[in-house]
Amino acid sequence: MLDSMFLLIPLSLLFVLFIAVALWWAVFSGQFEDTNKKGESILEDDDSTDTNQK
Repeated sequence: MLDSMFLLIPLSLLFVLFIAVALWWAVFSGQFEDTNKKGESILEDDDSTDTNQK
């Protein structure tokens, strides 16, 4: 059982490090810059620009 702990603890630490790096990249690359724009875009009326188009 102790042998498996020597494998699982480093693997779990690497997994946590990977998740932390992915979150850091997402925050600092602009993924969370404007989270409301896409949600509000469905409320805007974009159909009134050209009524003759079918």
